[in-house]
Amino acid sequence: MRLPRPPTPRQALAGARAPSGRELTRPAATAPTLGLRANLGQFLLLVLINAFVGAMVGLERDVVPLLGARQFGLASATAGLSFIISFGVVKALANLSAGHLSDRLGRKGVLVAGWLVGLPVPVLLIVAPSWGWVVAANMLLGVNQGLCWSTTVIMKIDLVGPARRGLAMGLNEAAGYGAVAFAAAGSGYLASVYGLRPWPFVPGVAFALAGLLLSALFVRESHGFARHEAQILASAPAAPAATAAEPATASAPRRDIGPESEPETAPSPSFAEVLLRTSWRDRSLSAVSQAGLVNNLNDGLAWGLFPLFFATGGLGVAQIGLLAGLYPGVWGAAQLATGALSDRVGRKPLIVGGMWLQAAALAMLPLTRGFSPWAFAMVLLGLGTALVYPTFLAAVSDVAHPSWRASAVGVYRLWRDSGYAIGALLAGLLADRFGVPWAIAGISALTFASGVVVLARMRETLQHQKRPTPGVSAAPQPHG
Repeated sequence: MRLPRPPTPRQALAGARAPSGRELTRPAATAPTLGLRANLGQFLLLVLINAFVGAMVGLERDVVPLLGARQFGLASATAGLSFIISFGVVKALANLSAGHLSDRLGRKGVLVAGWLVGLPVPVLLIVAPSWGWVVAANMLLGVNQGLCWSTTVIMKIDLVGPARRGLAMGLNEAAGYGAVAFAAAGSGYLASVYGLRPWPFVPGVAFALAGLLLSALFVRESHGFARHEAQILASAPAAPAATAAEPATASAPRRDIGPESEPETAPSPSFAEVLLRTSWRDRSLSAVSQAGLVNNLNDGLAWGLFPLFFATGGLGVAQIGLLAGLYPGVWGAAQLATGALSDRVGRKPLIVGGMWLQAAALAMLPLTRGFSPWAFAMVLLGLGTALVYPTFLAAVSDVAHPSWRASAVGVYRLWRDSGYAIGALLAGLLADRFGVPWAIAGISALTFASGVVVLARMRETLQHQKRPTPGVSAAPQPHG
């Protein structure tokens, strides 16, 4: 293996400046060390910050739909889900901006900006005199979630390098959605004891302040790690290309797009090119993007209609809160295992199986009745989501070169979080026309079809790494 060239004085000066997109692949004066163990302190700090990001949205999971129906008198399901539609649209666009800005300006500033936007959200929900204020608060929450969650994901990918991305994303998403679960259960309890406002939203003030202070004072910029990974990739010997007759596998990696196909000296693709690659041109990235959209379409359904569905079934606010917390709780906890599992068995089997398990769980809800069978269905829904959620991000990171990886993550998250808006709108229209049970059944069928698309279109993106020789810095091998 050819070792990286030492930096020239001019390159060293470039590495000392604030990183820009054009400088992404230039070697830094002092090369950082990639890996989870080597960067454990910063990694765990980002995990904690992402838990606060998740807690911000968890406060709304069971309380806001009931708030719309009981305090603001919203009778239409579509109108009641308008807060999720606004959240989904804004968050999707914020994801896109976060990825692009992170590649051009660096990660930390985007993270801090997201927390500044999120500060007024709980206050607006507490004092809202009309439903329009709730919708506006959720637009700000969408910006907060898009900027902060995207940036913590990108920074963790920067820190760990290519070898353990699945594990890293599993830890990240487990923290975020574990916090969603605890916040949802906690807000449900507060609502059952003290009413729907103000106490269920008061913890949000503390969450936002904690996230802002930790991000501003203790988080370090991670953009240099992506530059260093790009330099390592450029120094690695090229692997033989897979032919059309030899589909890409772990032993025959694909060469049409990915880290191995872009040398260090090649200019980064334009943002429009990254958008096109991720959305359609690349089979794996586009398959992951559509599955991510459908996955969050399910989450929008769970957020907006499940509390109303459970209330119609005779459950009280406390039980609804438990069910609302059970689904993301299982989702969060199981990702501790599923992220690492995808590093061993590959990305595609987990995505296909996870989408089909979600479809089965959704189909159970209108066919059963009562707290226990619904709780079992929510556990299955959480397990199915846990199989796919960290695996989506790991697959995108497998394919995208470090010079445009943050932008690709942003595009993927654009499509994924568009599912909130599309799911809320579709579920509302189906519920108004046919009833909530038929809305759930229809989206179950759509989820199964999404798994079929992944099975037919996606290539396996995981390229198994060879264990490095002690004392030798191993270059990342090409992925899927």
